[in-house]
Amino acid sequence: MFEGQPRALGGASTTLVAGGSFCVSTRSGDIIPGGAHGIFYADTRLLSRWELRIDDAPVEELQVLAAEPYHATFIGRATPRPGQGESTLLVIRDRYVGGGLCEDIVLRNMSDEPAGCVASLLLSSDVCDLFEVKTNRVHYAADVETTAEKRALRVFSASRGRGVRVVAGGEDTPVIVVSSPGQLIFRVVVPAREDLRLVVQVNPIIEGVETEPWFSAECPAEHDEAGYCSAARLLSEWEVQSPVLRTSNAVLADIIDRSRADLGSLRLFEPDRPEEPPSIAAGAPWFMTLFGRDSLLTSWLALALDPNLALGTLWRLARLQGVKVDPLTEEEPGKIMHELRYGVRTTASGSAATAYYGSVDASPLFVVLLGELRRWGLNRKAVEALMPYADAALDWIERYGMRDGFLWYRRKTDQGLLNQGWKDSFDGINFADGALARPPIALAEVQGYVYAAYVDRQSFAQEAGDTETERRYAAKAAALREAFNERFWLPDQGYYAMGLDRDGRLIDGLGSNMGHCLWSGIVDQDKAGSVAEHLMSPRMFTGFGVRTLASDMGAYNPVSYHNGSVWPHDSALAAAGLMRYGFVEEAQRVATGLLDAARAFGGRLPELFCGFDRAEFPVPVLYPTSCSPQAWASATPIQLLRTLLRMDPSVPSGKLWMSPVLPQGFGWLQISSCPFGGDWITVEVEEGSETPIVTGLPETISLVPEPRPLTTTSLHSARRGG
Repeated sequence: MFEGQPRALGGASTTLVAGGSFCVSTRSGDIIPGGAHGIFYADTRLLSRWELRIDDAPVEELQVLAAEPYHATFIGRATPRPGQGESTLLVIRDRYVGGGLCEDIVLRNMSDEPAGCVASLLLSSDVCDLFEVKTNRVHYAADVETTAEKRALRVFSASRGRGVRVVAGGEDTPVIVVSSPGQLIFRVVVPAREDLRLVVQVNPIIEGVETEPWFSAECPAEHDEAGYCSAARLLSEWEVQSPVLRTSNAVLADIIDRSRADLGSLRLFEPDRPEEPPSIAAGAPWFMTLFGRDSLLTSWLALALDPNLALGTLWRLARLQGVKVDPLTEEEPGKIMHELRYGVRTTASGSAATAYYGSVDASPLFVVLLGELRRWGLNRKAVEALMPYADAALDWIERYGMRDGFLWYRRKTDQGLLNQGWKDSFDGINFADGALARPPIALAEVQGYVYAAYVDRQSFAQEAGDTETERRYAAKAAALREAFNERFWLPDQGYYAMGLDRDGRLIDGLGSNMGHCLWSGIVDQDKAGSVAEHLMSPRMFTGFGVRTLASDMGAYNPVSYHNGSVWPHDSALAAAGLMRYGFVEEAQRVATGLLDAARAFGGRLPELFCGFDRAEFPVPVLYPTSCSPQAWASATPIQLLRTLLRMDPSVPSGKLWMSPVLPQGFGWLQISSCPFGGDWITVEVEEGSETPIVTGLPETISLVPEPRPLTTTSLHSARRGG
């Protein structure tokens, strides 16, 4: 149910996204039937066709202006008017996506005589589930009916309880509604040298209930104060309240601005909990919903931008935490879910959503995020409210996942994900010779997450004065670290195995997994140098990022999902781990490589890109089905900047460690309104200086202008060896 490699979108496409809704179209703005295009909401394709015709001819594409992630303007021109060699009729489609769609169509007559024309919108819907589109296995509902109404078309499937109502706004422009085939036809005269505006909006119908899009004819844009809708206001407030970066590095400024805008558009709000901060979706187009691992890691990577994302994500996942044993959804008591879906295939009629729990790493990452959020200044009352959920997640690890001292996974039925770490494709975990590892599997990076969770739980107990719990989790952390470094280390190769297979064999493929181990702190100091050397070797480092699998491995394929591609978030965690263990130059190389890739992609890092070497291809090559915007890729530049600042907070300890190591040519930067400790600080850094200027620190916090010592660095403030 929850598995399947995404299909390619095909050709040049434009994706707009807001919250749990998105639209994928051609660059002309049309949605062509038969492919992956569509208007999606609640994991359902509401419209599979949306084509504009002027006098029965398609509009010629000229340009797309993507102003915000949820808004784009498509500029085109109609075919030449009768007797003319050049077109004099400009067509501008101003589109807003959010809980449906609103589109202004402006016809601009650039000639000296009026233009009589017919503008037609051809539309249809297969009312199919997102997963059907994603995997190219569409099952058409037999009862989809298109009904003509006054100035509207209603497309609805009774069996699926879903559909749309497409409404032509305004009463001054006549419209003809045709139900078969679905068309809205406008017969208009555009005055000479003037504009004529048509407004159309798509209202979703979910479980028989119709709602208006967030941007509608009554609320057209973010600057319309009179009819300001809540979604537009929230997006605008995000822009205003987010930290502001001023820098001499224009490329960096553009990348950070794009990340901020994309993360804002991916936020998920719960209408019945308006007082609660938002969580975050995994990414467009196929993952516009809450994910355990993705949302937790994204929130961690974006803490310097907005800690509220982390708090909202933790609370929403806490409410969805497993309470029973269900093999079909892989739910177990205390387990943090993997994926939440609303589509017609995953929900019974009338139900809100279905959660799938096939993730081995979301549960420890829940505790890790809570620990880091406390270090950023989450108050103790909020921590205490979330602590029962953290303890339940730790209890799940030990009751349901632990074997021989390590955390393992194996799917409960043949419907679940075969691999349940972040490399969750069926062939993502393999031996050096290319042979696939067979579950149950204990992944290297997952043991690091569990170790970090233990240390964080120890820190919470230490702060609360709970000596017994502190000692218990200190012992658990020490035992796991010792066992991991003894069992997973490959002394002949000088790196950590990806994991252990069902027979306890070391999965000896060389992959990026061990970069996460550096990040979590489970790596023994005497092994870190060898790990860093392998990560930065030509077979792993492309010049733009760290490959998921080394180029001399049997399963290596640079144009694959997990076996040689580069995932920005994966490389960002490796960079953070390298910096943590003192490998400054190596961390700088990864960071600058990723930022160079972002520049090549127009300022927006995709979900992943191909693992070709930079010496072979001077620009990164996009992976065909890569999501964009994608949450943890969008958060990557935020984390890279934090890594280069060596910014490590610990509000409970009353300290902020910061000792910048900006690469040569990085320039000057100032970050204002940076959230920290319940307040906002300003950070100013000059290239070449390791001493920042920080203003606005709470009185209880001292700035320590040096890198955090390894024994208390990055993730943790608890005492430990190493």
